[in-house]
Amino acid sequence: MPKEIDREELQRLVAGGAQLVEVLPADEYAEDHLPGAISIPLSHIGADGTKRLDKNRAVIVDWLAAGLLTEGTNAQKPRAGALARKDVPTCGLDERLADVRQRARAAGWDAAVVVNSERVVFGLLRSKELAANGDQLIAQVMRPGPSTFRPYVLAAEIAKTMVDHKLESSPITSSDGRLVGLLLQKDAVEAAGSSSA
Repeated sequence: MPKEIDREELQRLVAGGAQLVEVLPADEYAEDHLPGAISIPLSHIGADGTKRLDKNRAVIVDWLAAGLLTEGTNAQKPRAGALARKDVPTCGLDERLADVRQRARAAGWDAAVVVNSERVVFGLLRSKELAANGDQLIAQVMRPGPSTFRPYVLAAEIAKTMVDHKLESSPITSSDGRLVGLLLQKDAVEAAGSSSA
């Protein structure tokens, strides 16, 4: 019998040997999936598609990121991964703000994403943070742990959240926290409006 579980329960079950299945289409699975998840696209669910699963172990299916959002009538709706700007400037924690500000503005940006060497997102610099005293280190001025979205989330959903919470931008990350790009509120709102027309 299916039941919804939270993150802690998911981690406990996987540590205990449960199989984690992602039902995203193959191209989306390649772009973003939960670590250790088995790829069985929703269109392949059935006897043939599930042959790789061990029938003696529990199975957890990630329906949140599933084809429920990306297939059928939703397949053509714009999503965060496609809208995110991949050319957003990035910086490290130990860089000086003045250097990052100069780099960002030279590239036409009023934002930068703080990442580590593996592009895992640590923080965000929006226009307010970029305008701070340039002698400070990024770690001192960044917004730590910014709100992020996954690439598969629909533009309409993100646009509403960004407008409601007055977010001018938000990082789009993979399930392991790696930067995909930065989504600007204006891009999300525009895409959400055109997809409902």
